[in-house]
Amino acid sequence: MPSFTIEDHRFPSGQDTCHAWLYRPDSEQKRPVIIMAHGLGGVKRAGLPNFAQRFSEAGYACLVFDYRYFGESGGEPREWLDIPSQLADWDAAITYAKTLTAVDTNRIVLWGTSFGGGHVIVTAARHPEITAAISQCPFTDGPSSVFAINMVTNAKLAALGVRDKISSWLGKEPVRVDLVGKPGTTALMTSEDSLQGYNAIKDSTGATDVPERITARIGLQLLTHQPGKWARKVRCPILFNVCEHDSVAPAGPTLKYAVQAPRGIVNRYPYGHFDIYVGEAFETNIRDQLNFLSRYVPISGPS
Repeated sequence: MPSFTIEDHRFPSGQDTCHAWLYRPDSEQKRPVIIMAHGLGGVKRAGLPNFAQRFSEAGYACLVFDYRYFGESGGEPREWLDIPSQLADWDAAITYAKTLTAVDTNRIVLWGTSFGGGHVIVTAARHPEITAAISQCPFTDGPSSVFAINMVTNAKLAALGVRDKISSWLGKEPVRVDLVGKPGTTALMTSEDSLQGYNAIKDSTGATDVPERITARIGLQLLTHQPGKWARKVRCPILFNVCEHDSVAPAGPTLKYAVQAPRGIVNRYPYGHFDIYVGEAFETNIRDQLNFLSRYVPISGPS
């Protein structure tokens, strides 16, 4: 089994920098590079090393980054989740990956999960030079996700979002909201499986710097954010791994968008949103992703 090394990297994005790990297979041959980032409020330490390790053991380089304002990346205020900023981070990661002399810069793959899975759809559509993309349990349709939450919670989230937005205009401290909570609490993810599933992801890699609260203004952006609409513009092969019992990013809209991708491939799993990060569900998920990569981005393929 090939071995690999992990290097710390930083690359510019906007007025700040993003921190990344570069997983480098021990090989003289330049390997395809998979650019990876997390979902809603997620940081790379929480679960992503499990995926990057398996990809690197299979011979792929991985550039795993934190969004600005999160994890080891720069930017203030902390835990500010802004969709245009995160999409700009993806653009910056691609630009940086193209400068890496140790990888095959002609074969770049995008990988995102949950909210990051939606970002991958948009970014792949905007970058026709991308070789392939993987969108795991993706957030594709804001209205569907928002209305999966009960209306009382939605009203509270909207009020917090407005307060946070006003605070930003006045230069005051952000108003924050819990990422996950029990059903009926005021949090962005409150399904029956959210709290336990989120903690399982953190525990799988011993992550300690995982945010529990983020700026509340993201709730105002979610309602109109529909990254799935970009699927029809993605020209490269793109894999959609969809959880049929997803209570956070409902499968119905995702499947509707996925079939519009000209070279889209869909895998459906009888799991919930958080299941495919750990255990048997993870093994099934990563096996299918590696099969996709070996078919469309083989290690020994042409540059």
